[in-house]
Amino acid sequence: MDKEHDLQEDKQDHNNESMIDHNHNDQNDTNTSHSSQNHHEMMLEDFKKRFIVSVILTIPILLLSPMIQEFLGIEFRFTGDLYVLFLLSTLIYFYGGYPFLSGIIRELKQREPGMMTLIAVAISVAFFYSSAVVFGLEGKLLFWELATLIDIMLLGHWIEMKSVMGASRSMEEIARLMPSTAHKIENGENVQDIPVTSLQVGDTVLIKPGEKIPADGVVVDGTSHVNEAMITGESEPVPRSEGQEVIGGSINGDGALKVEVKKTGKDSFLSQLVELVREAQESKSRTQDLANRAARWLTFIALIGGSITLLVWLYFMGQDFAFAIERSVTVMVITCPHALGLAIPLVVAISASIGAKNGLLVRDRVAFEGIRNIDSIIFDKTGTLTEGKFGVTDTISFSDMDKNEILKYAASVESSSEHPLAKGIVSSVDQTHPLNNFEALPGKGARGLVNEKDVKVVSPGYLKEKSIEYPASELDKLSEQGKTVVFVLIDDQLKGAIALADIIRPESKKTIEYLRNRNIECLMITGDNERVAKWVSEEIGLDEYFAEVLPDEKAKKVKEIQERGMKVAMTGDGINDAPALAQADVGIAVGAGTDVAIETADIILVRSNPADVLACIELSGATYRKMIQNLFWATGYNAVAIPLAAGILYNQGILLSPAVGAILMSLSTVIVAINAQLLKI
Repeated sequence: MDKEHDLQEDKQDHNNESMIDHNHNDQNDTNTSHSSQNHHEMMLEDFKKRFIVSVILTIPILLLSPMIQEFLGIEFRFTGDLYVLFLLSTLIYFYGGYPFLSGIIRELKQREPGMMTLIAVAISVAFFYSSAVVFGLEGKLLFWELATLIDIMLLGHWIEMKSVMGASRSMEEIARLMPSTAHKIENGENVQDIPVTSLQVGDTVLIKPGEKIPADGVVVDGTSHVNEAMITGESEPVPRSEGQEVIGGSINGDGALKVEVKKTGKDSFLSQLVELVREAQESKSRTQDLANRAARWLTFIALIGGSITLLVWLYFMGQDFAFAIERSVTVMVITCPHALGLAIPLVVAISASIGAKNGLLVRDRVAFEGIRNIDSIIFDKTGTLTEGKFGVTDTISFSDMDKNEILKYAASVESSSEHPLAKGIVSSVDQTHPLNNFEALPGKGARGLVNEKDVKVVSPGYLKEKSIEYPASELDKLSEQGKTVVFVLIDDQLKGAIALADIIRPESKKTIEYLRNRNIECLMITGDNERVAKWVSEEIGLDEYFAEVLPDEKAKKVKEIQERGMKVAMTGDGINDAPALAQADVGIAVGAGTDVAIETADIILVRSNPADVLACIELSGATYRKMIQNLFWATGYNAVAIPLAAGILYNQGILLSPAVGAILMSLSTVIVAINAQLLKI
């Protein structure tokens, strides 16, 4: 977090540390979670209290200030009134100004003068100069300027803290997803309710319908649909049955599940998720570095500009010391890099939480910002562009029998087979006919009785062996596409053929079309043969593909594309694609599932959905635009505000007081905070 924004740094760091302690040390320590939230709420309440007390003290300060009385045309004087004014101003200086006075100490210790330094110098100059006037120095009192300046600065910080809390709250919500108790199954049948924190790897738990899953694990019994929307961003509940993974914190649907615990504590998906988001929020991007440099320069400009303003009005313009001090204080206040301290970190925090809630996790912010400018993106085929499992692509009838009925008869036979092709055929129909006398034909297929008919689902080799002819020319095209073809015989009569292939995801074609419309070259690397690669490439409209590439050769292919002068993003599963992910300008681990700790990836997409790459590019672009907009709002107004604060239009009757300067500076901060929140839209 920006060193020039120490108050925010303290708040955000404490909040992040509390969340990580919560996840690493205790998977569901609700007390720690509440402690973090309470601490943040207490700090917000502290600023609110300081602001209210300061405003109350400001009222009598305004009434007792000679300049205000003169302006209002009233006279309210009594013996010792200036000492009462001094006492009230002392209270507001030390109580209301404490955050800024303590802030300057930290900044000076770090040798990084910033916003707190400017505010502390401004209010201290006003206070000590006015105090000297009370005790005999000739000049004007600036106590009312001191009081209103502190009021406005406290209000600005109060608003800012509410914005920071809003950005962090989504991660706190994720950290609180875990239930407090779990139904542990002991001795195979007894169910005992225990704290989630007592769960260990290897325990078996029962999750009743509608309950939250207490830990990452694998289903050992039961079937249900699980809502993972808050964790992975998957909008629809996903089916889960024996052997499939479930994520702690997701919500079970209408079926009961028995789950063997595989991960707890810091190894759990939620803990890793929050840790990754924390890293993303704290990591320094190039835009953040730009903001830091701008803030430092603004600090120097403010201090130097304030000093020059004082000297010019005092020695060259012939004004008194009180007027010159007021101009100097106004310049320092209005130039405060307050908004810069919030401009980038708040956008980063909101962007990271939006991404995490939609299954987009960022490890490297520089790479994340850079993905919006990529020229080429390379996709791994299996599991990314395709579903990674066989499915029916074509059904051909060689008789008057309906294609759907041929498929249904085939699925009825294959319903008792464990072969991947069989599963692909079965998944293509809603229901099957009753099956009797199932028999596997090793290396050739399967057979069975369906509706009293002898049905066989066999390979081309079986037909050749039995000298059964089939229209080969009709099937050559399917073979050229790399599809696997099986034949359906009913009572030894050839009725049709079914072609299967790794199913192309419905989102793939739209994703590629969108990327190409943005002038991003789309390529594919696969270990599959040339025919399969060519078919997938033509189906979804890729610019280029590389077939029969071994895992250790993928990085070389990425380098080849880079040598063409392209900025390359590589998508892969994060395991055998690790060298290629590291070689690419932006490495994207796709389909990470619950294994989010992938060191070689810059960006992690929890789901195996190519459309998430689009979402990542869009979020990167939107985040960068918000950063640039905020930099403009945080610095651009200074070009006009500093000359006005210095009094350049004094002869035209336009003069800004320190309080008005504080309002303009705070307004810039509020605009930056609101603009960052608009990223959610």
